[in-house]
Amino acid sequence: MSERTCRLATLGCKVNQYETQLVKETLLSNGFREAADNEAADLCVVNTCTVTGEADSKGRQLIRQLAKKNPGTRTIVMGCYATRDPEVLRDLPGVFEIVRDKRELPDVFDRLGIVDMPDGISHFDGRRRAYVKVQDGCILNCTYCIIPQVRPGLQSRTPESIEAEVRRLIGNGYREIVLSGIHVGHYGVETTRGKSGLPPFRLWHLFERLDRIPGNWRMRLSSIEAVEVNDEFINAAANCEHLCPQFHPSLQSGSEAVLRRMRRRYSMARFLEKLEQMREQIDHPSFSTDVIVGFPGETDAEFEETLEACRQSRFMKIHIFPFSARKGTPAADFPDQVKPEVRKERCRILSELERDLAEDYYQTLVGRELEVLVERESRDRPDWVRGTDRRYAPVEVPGTTHDIGAFVTARGQSAERQQLTAVRIESASLAGSL
Repeated sequence: MSERTCRLATLGCKVNQYETQLVKETLLSNGFREAADNEAADLCVVNTCTVTGEADSKGRQLIRQLAKKNPGTRTIVMGCYATRDPEVLRDLPGVFEIVRDKRELPDVFDRLGIVDMPDGISHFDGRRRAYVKVQDGCILNCTYCIIPQVRPGLQSRTPESIEAEVRRLIGNGYREIVLSGIHVGHYGVETTRGKSGLPPFRLWHLFERLDRIPGNWRMRLSSIEAVEVNDEFINAAANCEHLCPQFHPSLQSGSEAVLRRMRRRYSMARFLEKLEQMREQIDHPSFSTDVIVGFPGETDAEFEETLEACRQSRFMKIHIFPFSARKGTPAADFPDQVKPEVRKERCRILSELERDLAEDYYQTLVGRELEVLVERESRDRPDWVRGTDRRYAPVEVPGTTHDIGAFVTARGQSAERQQLTAVRIESASLAGSL
């Protein structure tokens, strides 16, 4: 029997990327190999996203392109769009399986003669850091978000399974592990409600446990809600050697009125208080966030409140999203939808502020010793490399391709709006082998 070939494509978040890697390792361990660029694949797998209408459109386009470039292929479609609107996807060319629930994957694979699905991944192809999915699902009801409809409920992986996976990835040369999920801060919540049959544990228990894994590596949280940051979380974060002091509390808006319309769970005063608590106990943390611009009814004054909230929060990075009405969510039918040209201008203004705030934070790292995970060569400077430090600041430092995938110790020398420039102190003897 000839070797079967596969091709995988992913749209969307870190969790989707992790799940595609898990499917890939399943296929490769069961007699498949990845098709070459000029080779048609017997099997295609598309992991879709449905966070916006544009994401839906990209998913359909990708499926059609794969069918065209891989004549006769069979396509498995999974992910959030497959859960939300399977009938639309079922009619696209080449599609033979729609996976509406990832728990169906073993049955789908069984029909392909694939009997063993690993409990976690061993590699994260194409990346210098590895994402590890620790939980799935969201039980909140923000008025703009479709995700609780397509990933309902909460399912947390066991600490034992996560630890085994992290140890494998570190053993395979990954120097940074990113703990990811649909709502990371709700990791273990169902165990405290007695619904899982597992002993109670929460996110801080998990990173305390992982912190005991020896070696020269670091871990990062992909996100955390400010209301989930309590004293136990802060104490654990402050005392974990491997946990990076960079956190991503999602703001969405700095206006109290807009937050109520979004059905968010915090006030701005409480949000800022949490950030200050973390700054008091954790060594010079950095903060990134998400902001939705042009939410229905957002006035000029409310947008100014968001700008001021970002200034007070002193964010290093802001992920800016112009509001996109998502069919099936309450906000899609709210009155006073903000005009596209107004949304665009507000995004421009917030982007300018973000660059100023980034430079302000980078300036605080000048003179500090930095641990830089080198990810690639510099695009502009020969014999320089680029990576990120523990606080997720982009850093350029003298180096060669030999440093890629390794930690380099450097000292911040100067700050610009896009990056830090650093001088090299020494290089850890960890050659990049990924």
